[in-house]
Amino acid sequence: MLAIGALAGCALVDHRAGRREAQAMAAHPPLGQFVEIEGRRVHALVSGSGPDLVLIHGASGNLRDMAFDFLDRLDDDYRVIAFDRPGLGYSDPIDPAADDAFTTHADSLAAQARLLQAAAAELGAEKPIVLGHSFGGAVAMAWALERPDNLAALVDLAGATMPWETGLATLYRVNGSALGGAAVVPLITAFAPERMVDETVEAVFAPNPVPEGYADFVGAGLAVRRDSLRVNARQVNGLLPQVTEMRARYPSIDVPVEIVHGVADTIVPLEVHSARLAELIPGANLTVLENVGHMPHHTVPDEVVAAIDRAAARAGLR
Repeated sequence: MLAIGALAGCALVDHRAGRREAQAMAAHPPLGQFVEIEGRRVHALVSGSGPDLVLIHGASGNLRDMAFDFLDRLDDDYRVIAFDRPGLGYSDPIDPAADDAFTTHADSLAAQARLLQAAAAELGAEKPIVLGHSFGGAVAMAWALERPDNLAALVDLAGATMPWETGLATLYRVNGSALGGAAVVPLITAFAPERMVDETVEAVFAPNPVPEGYADFVGAGLAVRRDSLRVNARQVNGLLPQVTEMRARYPSIDVPVEIVHGVADTIVPLEVHSARLAELIPGANLTVLENVGHMPHHTVPDEVVAAIDRAAARAGLR
């Protein structure tokens, strides 16, 4: 009887999780097109005309974060390409094994950078300006290191680019583990209350308010899908050793670099990341924003657009 009860419980969780995933995808379908690179689909939203500009979102996100109000500020002057990073949003993971509930494998920063660079080239952007936010900042840095001839300039926006000493949140470690990925993640997908998702979004923006309509547009439910939760946790768990290795290579970056970071950012602290990064890259320009948290492209978008314009001018594109 115990076995029967356990099976019934698993079936209930699977059914409820699947239903919530289907609802999230129906409410927030792909916004753009798909590019196939070596058998893997990459979701891309392309808009505007002008110098090519690639936007790379952060952890737990998708390209809708960039599409909410921010992209519209850019596409009069740039041909903007926003990507879903591998395994998130509607992009496939690079390694099919990442779909395994029990694996702890994650696509590396270098692999993500190479895939997105190939996707950008497929879309005609051979040498774009590359902007990365948060985790996407680390991917943008990896792009500069892995494909130095395939970008014109780099904009690092509150990027998680340097080693840190504090530990990760417990939920990352649990969701990224083999047992947690198989047993805990489905429970979160099936039963996480909407208020918990709202509070997570509020924490990311703090101390600044969440823009009206942001949560509904971005579709936080997409991030709570089982595959997305696992992929995100495993990518975050593997970040520290990769940026530790990349740190020694940062001085070799010789494209224009603009760094933008808020003083009030507690998710990716300024002094741990961008302040130290700016000292390593020759000619890097650091813009420090008072009273701004982790989402400057939504809190003070004009400051971020100005940084992009400076990068474009320094690269001879404006």
